[in-house]
Amino acid sequence: MEDIKYRAATLDDLETLYTFEQGIVQAERPYDVTLKPGKIHYYDLKALVKSDQAEVIVAEAQGELVGSGYVQIKDAKDYLRFDQYGHIGFIYVKPSHRRKGISQNVIGALKSWAQSKDIQELRLEVYDENEKAVAAYRKLGMVKHMVEMRVEI
Repeated sequence: MEDIKYRAATLDDLETLYTFEQGIVQAERPYDVTLKPGKIHYYDLKALVKSDQAEVIVAEAQGELVGSGYVQIKDAKDYLRFDQYGHIGFIYVKPSHRRKGISQNVIGALKSWAQSKDIQELRLEVYDENEKAVAAYRKLGMVKHMVEMRVEI
């Protein structure tokens, strides 16, 4: 079995992280007709890596980055029972390293970091039609909470 190490991302990792981001965009395009064509960015990865309110985790195999994810502390709406929550995003694993539990381990590391900051709830967004991702998140104990709906007018 391959030895995978998990660590906090550094600014030196940004070039690879930008490549991962485009992998996420490419994978999600079939689920979202509202995305602009061409190269787009979902995240401010440099700011996330530098932030003390976020943790970006990378998975590394033999010196090569093979996976990623982040959790960012966000303020909750004032009507919720918690003041802050951890928003998970940027979950990516290179195709050649999938089905090895990397995303679950990345999320586990993100969960541990959030718990160390006294965060008691994690949330993420996933396209409902992305059944593989939904199933993977369910394995981690996550449940569907709300579905966003839209219509072009």
